[in-house]
Amino acid sequence: MDSAYSSLAADMAGFNDDIIDEFRANEGRVGGMFEGKPLLLLTTTGARTGQPRTAPLAYFSEGERLYVFASKGGADDNPLWFGNLLADPKVTVEVGTERFTATATPLAGEERDRIWAAQKVATPSFAEYEKKTARVIPVIALDRDPA
Repeated sequence: MDSAYSSLAADMAGFNDDIIDEFRANEGRVGGMFEGKPLLLLTTTGARTGQPRTAPLAYFSEGERLYVFASKGGADDNPLWFGNLLADPKVTVEVGTERFTATATPLAGEERDRIWAAQKVATPSFAEYEKKTARVIPVIALDRDPA
């Protein structure tokens, strides 16, 4: 791994850590570029390490179901959290002050396309992410586990 990549990865980790801290300190609310936008914390289990990994993510809701998007800002590869949930779909979700376990399911076909289109309307920056990459951005449903 070259030093430029290492520096960028460290900067992103610090950025995410700051958002996570702000989210938890303010009952799920954050300021700056995410102010007023739906944001959740998704904790996956590291596929290689087995350690918990938390990522702040924009989400879309429809009924009881939540959806997240492996956009990585339009990068040509998927975010690490996506690989983690493919390896272990049991995740922890934090929305506002609520914390619960869920099962993550990548969507395909018409269902994926319908939710993706709705997210692009709700948060237009996702349409920009789509333009930056040739890959189909994964859409993941988060279904709350029974209590």
